[in-house]
Amino acid sequence: MHSRSSINEVGLMSPIGVRLQIEDHHVVIDNGILQVTLSKPEGIVTGIRYNGLDNVLEVLNDESDRGYWDIVWSALDGSGRTGPDNGVPEVPKSPNHPESPRNALSRLIKATSFEVVVESEGLVEVSFSRPWDPSLKGKFAPLNIDKRFILLRGCSGFYTYAIYEHLGSQEWQAFSLGETRVAFKLRKDKFHYMAVADDRRRYMPLPDDRRPERGQPLAYPEAVLLVNPVEPEFKGEVDDKYQYTCENRNLMVHGWISNDPSIGFWQITPSDEFRTGGPLKQNLCSHVGPTCLAVFVGAHYAGDDLVPKFGQGEPWKKVFGPVFIYMNSVMDGQDSLTLWDDAKRQMTIEASSWPYSFPASEDFPKPNQRGMVYGKLLVRDRFINDNDMPTNGAYIGLAPPGEVGSWQRECKDYQFWTKTDENGVFSITNIRTGNYNLYAWVSGFLGDYRNDSLITIIPGCNINVGSLVYEPPRNGPTLWEIGIPDRSAAEFYVPDPNPQFVNKLFLDQPQNKFRQYGLWEKYGELYPQGDLIYTIGESDYSKDWFYAQVPRKKEDKSYEGTTWQIKFKLENVQLRATYKLRIALAGASLAELQVRVNDRNKPRPLFTTGLIGRDNAIPRHGIHGLYWLYNVDVSGTLLLEGDNIIYFTQPRSQSPFQAIMYDYIRLEGPN
Repeated sequence: MHSRSSINEVGLMSPIGVRLQIEDHHVVIDNGILQVTLSKPEGIVTGIRYNGLDNVLEVLNDESDRGYWDIVWSALDGSGRTGPDNGVPEVPKSPNHPESPRNALSRLIKATSFEVVVESEGLVEVSFSRPWDPSLKGKFAPLNIDKRFILLRGCSGFYTYAIYEHLGSQEWQAFSLGETRVAFKLRKDKFHYMAVADDRRRYMPLPDDRRPERGQPLAYPEAVLLVNPVEPEFKGEVDDKYQYTCENRNLMVHGWISNDPSIGFWQITPSDEFRTGGPLKQNLCSHVGPTCLAVFVGAHYAGDDLVPKFGQGEPWKKVFGPVFIYMNSVMDGQDSLTLWDDAKRQMTIEASSWPYSFPASEDFPKPNQRGMVYGKLLVRDRFINDNDMPTNGAYIGLAPPGEVGSWQRECKDYQFWTKTDENGVFSITNIRTGNYNLYAWVSGFLGDYRNDSLITIIPGCNINVGSLVYEPPRNGPTLWEIGIPDRSAAEFYVPDPNPQFVNKLFLDQPQNKFRQYGLWEKYGELYPQGDLIYTIGESDYSKDWFYAQVPRKKEDKSYEGTTWQIKFKLENVQLRATYKLRIALAGASLAELQVRVNDRNKPRPLFTTGLIGRDNAIPRHGIHGLYWLYNVDVSGTLLLEGDNIIYFTQPRSQSPFQAIMYDYIRLEGPN
């Protein structure tokens, strides 16, 4: 296998230096291990030659549809849709996508200028840029974009990153950035095995299997039932790219393997600092194509909250990447599937080498230009323990200043996260200069932590914040609780899939059961007449609490809202006291939660969220979207000695996907 053990050893593994060849319409970079060809001046990766294969990218595709950066954007100044960009046809997002802003257009980023940034035997870095000026209004996203590609000596792969800039001049129009990413389309005759995680890797269907004559589109066009696939083993399976999405925290390496020749193609993201939405944000990665993506900005599993919006003349600059495109191979006769293990090892090497020292752009700060924050995080809940408790595995990070929990909707700048050890100790390293708040959340406890002090990072700083104490929301003792406060609905009842709509990979994977297609339809089968009733002390949330409160399908194929009941007993009700109902939601999509106590038919609910959420996690096979926490005061006069019922109504029912996923529910007694 070709690899490298560390950045410092680059150049020692191959006697051949990096060679740069500039042609009329192409640029070729070669280090003797692989050769990368890019269109000039557009900066599209048209070819990757490796291990005897002339091109690992799909040679049947047009050169512009092989390896590229693209962008989805919308004007915010009333000009509406814009025209085709550089001759690339506009691709409007499906109107069925609640995550996508209306009038958003997908654009291939074609540069207009080429420049050699660094050329030496040890390293070549080239730039493909596209400046913007007001004369281009209505034709291009109002951004200066500089795409960079780097090839090192002795390195079995190449790096790419980009600098996006919106200038602080009134001539620069307002716009929203719905999505930006790097995409690679691999040869469908070679790459058939995909790996995105240890428990999500398999031989995959062909893109041809999704065509109308071989596949039947389901409720969402991305989900296709394979009725006549090229390989009979896939007949009757559902293929949907969203079944393979990953959270940022787990999305560091993914890709494809070819058996003939034995080659691996991997996309490695060594840092999350440039991705939006924090560690739990879910993104697409690899899927049938064979396609391999690095998504930097995207609204999936969140909706419009994760679409950054820039005002007219609002200054902004951000570096996306570098990400590493890694190639590996094995000798004839060796198991090609071991390439996945090697890719994971290489991911570890890349992560330990972050931030890279070799990118030439001054906008990418080097290791000595960054700072560090360390300390300890404790939890204080006197109803659980008289002493402050050390956190273990809590997520703690720096993100731009904002409200408590604002990090999960932050989508313009940089975030830096780590986890506490068993003693609650943490160290956040390689932080870019700037002003931040420190945020955290602790699995097993409600809510979000934010330190009120602003933290200013300067080059070389080493800041000790000492022992921090998070006091999660709590007014009184727990009378009852449902679920685990972990920002996910995974602990609740996820039904078996319809045998006619399965992905065989997940059939023996209870941890991935929620990724099966069509589970929302199971609610109406389980509760054809009345709705879910959960009895405290008798019911088991892993068996009796459906993973999502979805509408019920009626006989006429329309849908109706649902009302779930929580039954419980109380003794010694304090009429003059206030009880507290904590409701943590793991996701919501164009939904509403109404709460009533002991009177289902009361015209006005005690509490309503109003219409919330656009995460669309249910049809996208997610087990959470964005996190919501509500704290409801319940007067003792509403409660009864003995039997009580709390009603949770989700009345919205124009579509089967208007629904809520719960994370955790708790009723607290008076303090």
